[in-house]
Amino acid sequence: MADRHVGTGTPTGTPPRSTATSSPSQGNPVTFLGKLNEHAPNSNQLIGVLTLIISGAILLLLSGITITTVVFGLIFFAPLIVISSPIWLPIAVVLFVAVGGFLSICGFFLTVIAAASWLYKYFRGLHPLGSDRFDYARSRIANTASHVRDYAWEYGGYLHGKVKDAAPSA
Repeated sequence: MADRHVGTGTPTGTPPRSTATSSPSQGNPVTFLGKLNEHAPNSNQLIGVLTLIISGAILLLLSGITITTVVFGLIFFAPLIVISSPIWLPIAVVLFVAVGGFLSICGFFLTVIAAASWLYKYFRGLHPLGSDRFDYARSRIANTASHVRDYAWEYGGYLHGKVKDAAPSA
């Protein structure tokens, strides 16, 4: 076990770096080049920076080509678009309304199917998601209706007497 801890105490594979207080026999790190050598990036950092620069340059080139193509396409096809706009505008409106209506109908249909499935599960006693909140709301509505009925029953005689006072012949 004592054999494992033989060495300088630095991690294996990495030589110790020199410090500013090192001896002149190891090189003079006090100079600019010595300090620069101490803070030099390792190969992984260098490859990462080069990858970032190359990827950024490629994306910048592709975005430039895309923007240039779009601008030239608009310049070239603008007269054709302007001349044929009386045809394209009504077609675009009809297509927009048709696609919007179709998607709305599909959405409503899916909503009805989901609601019917939930109701089927609820009435079969399978306790779908949210049924506890539904039961709580139902009990609150029933309690409120019961309280309103009791209140009306309690104060109904008082109001009935006031109506007779206002209209004695009633």
